[in-house]
Amino acid sequence: MAMCRYLVADGRHCSEEAGEHDLCHWHDPHANHQEAHTAQALEQYVRSGGLCHGLQLAKANLTGLNLVSKDADQGFLLEQCNLYRANLRGGHLYGLRMKGGSMMKAELSDANLQCAILDDVNLLGIRWHNTRLDNMQTGKRVMQDRKGRRERDPKQARVWFKEAEETYRDLRKASEAQGIFTMSGNYIQQELTMRRLQLPFWSAQRFTSWIVDLFCGYGEAPMRVVLFSLLLIFICSIFYFFFGLNFQGEYLIYQPNAPFEQNAIFLLECLYYSVVTFTTLGYGDFTPVGLSRIFAAFEAFTGSFTLALFVVVFVKKMTR
Repeated sequence: MAMCRYLVADGRHCSEEAGEHDLCHWHDPHANHQEAHTAQALEQYVRSGGLCHGLQLAKANLTGLNLVSKDADQGFLLEQCNLYRANLRGGHLYGLRMKGGSMMKAELSDANLQCAILDDVNLLGIRWHNTRLDNMQTGKRVMQDRKGRRERDPKQARVWFKEAEETYRDLRKASEAQGIFTMSGNYIQQELTMRRLQLPFWSAQRFTSWIVDLFCGYGEAPMRVVLFSLLLIFICSIFYFFFGLNFQGEYLIYQPNAPFEQNAIFLLECLYYSVVTFTTLGYGDFTPVGLSRIFAAFEAFTGSFTLALFVVVFVKKMTR
């Protein structure tokens, strides 16, 4: 009996009986997987310890497939498997792990992918209707996102970013439909990032989008606003420390020859004035002089809309 000639780079090989192309039924890209019993046969193959690397299941009829590993701490691992346009409607894939491969345009309606890990898998065009996605992980970036960032050709990179944007959009809509807003918030950040990366590098639109992402994560990261505020307050206090302030008619500025305690107290006073200026309270006990006026005006202007931005972002995040 001839054995399947499928061999993995690390030395693993398939022990199934080979067919007409010297490959077994599961590794042969020309094999027919449309039969009604395909899902049951695949389940038996996986559970019996078959080689789950490079399975060729394009357009396979896998309705109701059950690959839930009940006895192991981790789910079954599928590596570099081709599930292009596979019908996985109603599949039980809880905790399934996929590394590499493709699920492009697969039918996953009514399937259960809770706690599944889909790392570096092509997820473009998947139908996610009523799919359970709780705690599902798709890695830090989807496959097209990674390829786009590594691509040297700008034209091809934009193609990858466009596909990545579509993938993130579908994931965002699916997670929103399931009420998983923490997950959808992450995907909308990625979606808008992909949209930004498609813009010309030196364009004003791209720069503006980058600023919005930097300050508030496209409305999904209120803590970024807080960190930016603290950083701005500290930086401006340093400028006041070196350019001077006026306090009740006395000109105060950093003096290298003064005692350390005196300069330390003045630095704290500059920090206090920076907080007052940022929040636009304007108590009036300290007033800027010289170049400090420029920084005070900039800080007051920036602080006014930064506080408003924080309120908007925080309320949006907490009320979803």
